[in-house]
Amino acid sequence: MKILNHIAAAAICSMALWGCTNLDETLYDQVGTQNYYNTKNDVIRAVFRPFEHAFWSIQSRHVLNELSADQLITPTRDGWWDDGGKWRRLHYHQWDVEDGGDAQTEWNGCFQGIMQCNYVIEDMENLSPEKFGFSEIEFNNLNAQCRVLRSWFYLRLLDAFRNIPLAVSFNDVSKNTDTQVEPKVIFDFIEKELTDCLPLLTSKESLGSGAAIQGQWTKAGAAALLVRLYLNAEVYIGEDRYEECGKIAQDILDGVYGQYEVASRWDAAYDWDNDTCDEVIYGFPGSQGYSFWHYQGDTFWWTVPSDARQYFGDFKAKAGDHNCKYAASPSYDLNGNLYTYRLGMPVQNFRKYEGDERMKLYRNLGGSKREGMFLYGYLEYIDENGATKKVRAPEQPYDLYIRDAVGKFQSLAPDKWPSDKTSTLRNGDHNSGWHFAKYPFYSDEDAHQMESDYTEIRLPEIIYSLAECKLRSGQKADAGKLLNSVRRRNYPAENIENVLYEPEGKVSLDMDEMLDEWGREFFAEGRRRIDLIRYGVFCSGTWWDKTPDAGRHTEIFPIMRPVLDANPALNQNPGYNK
Repeated sequence: MKILNHIAAAAICSMALWGCTNLDETLYDQVGTQNYYNTKNDVIRAVFRPFEHAFWSIQSRHVLNELSADQLITPTRDGWWDDGGKWRRLHYHQWDVEDGGDAQTEWNGCFQGIMQCNYVIEDMENLSPEKFGFSEIEFNNLNAQCRVLRSWFYLRLLDAFRNIPLAVSFNDVSKNTDTQVEPKVIFDFIEKELTDCLPLLTSKESLGSGAAIQGQWTKAGAAALLVRLYLNAEVYIGEDRYEECGKIAQDILDGVYGQYEVASRWDAAYDWDNDTCDEVIYGFPGSQGYSFWHYQGDTFWWTVPSDARQYFGDFKAKAGDHNCKYAASPSYDLNGNLYTYRLGMPVQNFRKYEGDERMKLYRNLGGSKREGMFLYGYLEYIDENGATKKVRAPEQPYDLYIRDAVGKFQSLAPDKWPSDKTSTLRNGDHNSGWHFAKYPFYSDEDAHQMESDYTEIRLPEIIYSLAECKLRSGQKADAGKLLNSVRRRNYPAENIENVLYEPEGKVSLDMDEMLDEWGREFFAEGRRRIDLIRYGVFCSGTWWDKTPDAGRHTEIFPIMRPVLDANPALNQNPGYNK
């Protein structure tokens, strides 16, 4: 059962952006804590209200972590997608305190989620499990899930801003800090909360049983957050915690926290029935008629051409029109020559190993099946009169021929290149940059259109984290085998020796290749920024239309002016003007 769908439908979806210490409670029709909790379902609804908000909040994280990194771009297209330069500032790392936008949404959204969790956690301290028909184990599990979700919000804030206040109470302001605390305080708080909650959570005891607990934090989910925390500890607090990261990751793989396995298909974790996929450790349930925040503009709905619904056949889809916000950073210059950047060029990174299933042109095959991940070249479809047509540019008289390059191609033939050789973020058109579909866009005739859940954590993240820990400690062969356990599903059997890492294949693994493989496996999954930071290249690296930063202060975002104005006790992050 997709429990969050039903909880979210009953919850009041308030999106007011609370400050981190705004603890005032407004009562509507006098329904407060003292008379809200009357049934067991009332308690469950209260517990899972912050989860719906958490699902919504993935959008700002996605924008910040992908458009500031090397794999995704938002170029201007025939006058579209300039928006006052906000996407350029993310690409060039030129954001500042006045920018607002997604950094402010990330701050406000995470603290709102934290306060929603605090409210419920404190309410539950005053409720009797027996009165509402809960066992002690069930009640503790619900409380622990709220605490884990709060830790998930704090981990995002630590990642994006590093210096943040600690707010642990909705009702008692004295327990919260007005100003920021040291990153180590937040790190230790997250670590202790997750460690304390582990024994209180349920676990997925057998393969094939994930659908019953989809949307709930389990032992494996909490342990996976510890893996994220420890993997990036050197970035967050200057401490090497790779040994602890490897230990927790190995325990997850050994089934200590539940039963999981890598799916046989690369797309299984994103498909309409991914609540049954044993690769998924934690996912937000989504479907038409309920919540589907991953099928929204700031996540995956706008990763395709604006008229792509003709190609997909999804004219009646419920998330509005598609749009071309995101594309893959280009591999070729405007003479048709391959760039030589060490970073970026994600399509070329996929091309590196022959036969990759993800490189196929995305197509709906019918019967809730798809193949391929990218959209490129001409996109042909059959119109209502039975004629073969091509998807066209919006408001422009040319058929799209989508290229792994950025420039003014307009209606040029596929083998022609424009005379204007300027290739920058400000000089694209609707042909510029391969598009992609990580989650399927099934047609209106498909019963499972937009039924995919949003996969927040999947087993390959744990495997790759363990592989990186082993590689950092000199265990190259073990790291290679771990990566191969995932990536072998992406290639045909006849190519397998040439694409697997040593000692099972011919490919040598080093840290550069490890970063490349993170980029392939987790392309457009909202984590690229922190991977680049962990590898020391986010500020110093060069990729398409991006030169190194002047300093390293851009590894974290500034605290935006409205946030500073609302709380004078806050200090601006180093390197930024207050």
